[in-house]
Amino acid sequence: MTEGARSSSGRPLTLGAVVLTMGNRPEELRALLDSVAKQDGDPVQVVVVGNGAPLPELPQGVRTVELPENLGIPGGRNVGIEAFGPGGSEVDALLFLDDDGLLPNTDTAELVRQAFAADPELGIISFRIADPDTGVTQRRHVPRLRASDPMRSSRVTTFLGGANAVRTAVFQEVGGLPDEFFYAHEETDLAWRALDAGWMIDYRADMVLHHPTTLPSRHAVYHRMVARNRVWLARRNLPLPLIPLYLGVWLLLTLARRPSRPALRAWLGGFREGWTTPCGARRPMKWRTVWRLTRLGRPPVI
Repeated sequence: MTEGARSSSGRPLTLGAVVLTMGNRPEELRALLDSVAKQDGDPVQVVVVGNGAPLPELPQGVRTVELPENLGIPGGRNVGIEAFGPGGSEVDALLFLDDDGLLPNTDTAELVRQAFAADPELGIISFRIADPDTGVTQRRHVPRLRASDPMRSSRVTTFLGGANAVRTAVFQEVGGLPDEFFYAHEETDLAWRALDAGWMIDYRADMVLHHPTTLPSRHAVYHRMVARNRVWLARRNLPLPLIPLYLGVWLLLTLARRPSRPALRAWLGGFREGWTTPCGARRPMKWRTVWRLTRLGRPPVI
């Protein structure tokens, strides 16, 4: 344990990990858990949440929660947070890892401890996702507009859901992920609330999660939920003048990408649903947060 990886009180920073699974990748899940167990420094406590599915046999010491129904990605991860006490209060930070991912390096947990200890304003860290065979990081996995160089670390305005670390003080201050979203954009909702509360977010190229290259559209509900949740995201978080601008830009971008007719139909249905269904509590960000997002390279209009 390095001296830098300690809290302000002088004690080592404690880490937990939340792994969400549908129970259909037992071999990949076991490999991930083995990679977490091999991390340098103090052991990382782990909870595996079975999201509407029974869990396979897991290593001794791993906490488990089996949910009777699928609560969606944010709902399942919120259950994992609470498994470490209210707002994850039993630990200083939580790693969120996809069940088919793997930590190829043994120093990732220690790098997380060092990063949080060195920067009291740092609330969230987004890891670099790389294909285990090719080493390639998909452009969509770099959470900034200038994504051509995935090896460059930087401050960012959002993060990747299955490859990140969050200081639990963030959850205790701004709340957890939005259960209503079920899938898509829940990370940006939390990121905007965290930034509005004064926390910062880093993308770290040296913290790597191996994950097979995939397309988000593999999920049947992708187009509908991406559109619906985009509207909900704006309605919940943006000042009123920015809502039509933000959603208008995304409508134009979607049309410019020329989706297939079924995909466009699903997207437009989700867009309509986003306006006509409850989106949860509205807490518009401060204008100074809009300026902060702009200075960080991603104004909340795109």
